[in-house]
Formats: sequence, structure tokens, C-alpha cells
Amino acid sequence: MTTKKIIMDCDPGHDDALAIILAAAQPSLNILGITTVSGNAEIEKTTLNALKICDLVSLHDVVVSKGASEPLVRLRENAPGIHGDSGLDGPVFPEPSRSWSDEHGSDTIIRLVKSSKDPVTILPTGPLTNVALALTKAPEIKDNIEEIVLMGGGTFGNWTPTAEFNIWADPEAAKKVFDSGIPTTVMGLDITHQALATKEVIDQVNEIDNEVAKIVGELLVFFASTYKEMFDFDGAPVHDVLTVAYLVAPELFTMKDVNIAVETKGEFTAGTTLIDLHGVSGREVNAKFGLELDTEGFWQLMIEALKKY
Repeated sequence: MTTKKIIMDCDPGHDDALAIILAAAQPSLNILGITTVSGNAEIEKTTLNALKICDLVSLHDVVVSKGASEPLVRLRENAPGIHGDSGLDGPVFPEPSRSWSDEHGSDTIIRLVKSSKDPVTILPTGPLTNVALALTKAPEIKDNIEEIVLMGGGTFGNWTPTAEFNIWADPEAAKKVFDSGIPTTVMGLDITHQALATKEVIDQVNEIDNEVAKIVGELLVFFASTYKEMFDFDGAPVHDVLTVAYLVAPELFTMKDVNIAVETKGEFTAGTTLIDLHGVSGREVNAKFGLELDTEGFWQLMIEALKKY
């Protein structure tokens, strides 16, 4: 079996935590490193959360590097209303067994991509600040990046009426990534809202008798409660996990080649992703965009992964 080398750039976050848990259970994925960014919570919290999840799934040898604490040009904003004050509210985690690397997250991305003999896939599931910084500092790394599979954007918003949180949090960074020419695959709200952790899903998770599944169940209960309160959803959309699921089981996804532009100047529309589903702009295709998910197949993949622990 050929393994795909990945770097996970994240802001854990319940759904980022689930993405790491799913990735760690896949023999076809080799996690080279985990870099963190301010997003769902402040940078110290997201980095601590990444370390806690690494301990949970025994990723003791994977480098964890703290990245950008602020967007490229804008004021920072976080999402405690969704993820709680810690960014990972719900379960009680022990203190991490180690600290993060002294290397900045963007420099870790550069080092790992440059030193890899095989092309690397980057999975950003938070604001795109670290990836944009890496591409600015070392544009030559583009030659060894196979693909960027990110969670962000959509044809509608969840933080403003038109903007999804990850893109809205640092639209200038997102523009840099979408304009980079690197093959980019996008899991936006259109498809991530099809991956709802309903009560039935949580019950299935809770039937699995291991520590990882127990923690995931507690994460999902908290996450579902905030989505019920904020958006009146009957379940939590586990957005970020779809980036990993796509690498493992692309047959679960219906994708479309589109052009995606990022609005950086609009008074009310900053962070909006303009997804040209019908080719009306005349701009060149620069992304694959997720349209439909085989929801049953996705949850089967997730449940089977949790059973491995």
C-alpha cells in the first residue's frame, strides 16, 4: 500500500480533533506534522488541544508546532460560542505529555515539504494563515505540494450571512492560497453540513468500548448542543473530518471543478468565497468543490476507524 504524506494545519476545535483521530487510524496516511493556528480558540489553546489529541491517539512522535496567533492583516476573532472556552469543551483531558516545538508552524510546513522525497498533501482545517505564510516565505515549496485539501468557504456563510468562519478569519491568507496555482480541494459548508453527528450517530459512537470513542462521544454531545443553541441544528456538522475522509475514500464525494475567488474588500462580504458553479465568471478553474456526500458511507468510515482504537 502506498502511503500519502500529509501535514495537518488546524485550530482544534472539536471537528479538527476528529480529523486527527480519523487520520491517525489510517494506514494509508503518514502524518508528517501538525501545525496550529488561531481560529476556533486562541493559539495557545488550539496548540494545547492538538497535543492532547496526539496523546489520546498515541501520535507521540509527530511534531506539533504552534503557528500564527493573528491573521495576516486583520484583528483576531475566535469562536468560544461554538467550541467553548478551551476550544475543546466537553471531555476532561489530562495535561499533555509534552510541549510544542520551538519552530513556528509556517516554518515547520516549509521544512517538512522541502525534506520530503515524495509530494506532500496539506490539510488546513482552520484559517489559512500558516499556509499563506509558508508560501510567502518559500514559494518554491509549491513544487513539492501534491494538493491542498481544506475546509472552508461555501456558497453561504456561518459567521456572516455570506462568509464561513475559516475564510472570514483571514481572507487575505485564503486569497493567497486560492491564487497559488496549487491543486486545491475544498470542503465547504455545502457538503460539511451533510455530515451531521445526530443522536443516532452519537449512540453508535457510545456503543464502542474504548477510550478514544468515549472522548469522541463527549466531544460530539457538547458540539451538538452548541449547534442546537446557535443554529437550531439537530446534530453537529463535523466539518473538518471531511478533508481526511476525502483522502481515504474519495468515492464518498461528488465534486465539481470550479473557480473560487475570495472577497477581501467588501464592507459586508469580506471572507466570502465566490464559487463559480456555472462558469459565469470566465475565470480559470482553480479548485475542486464538494457538492454531495455519501453520508451513510462517511459515518461507516468514522465508526470503523474508532473501533480500531
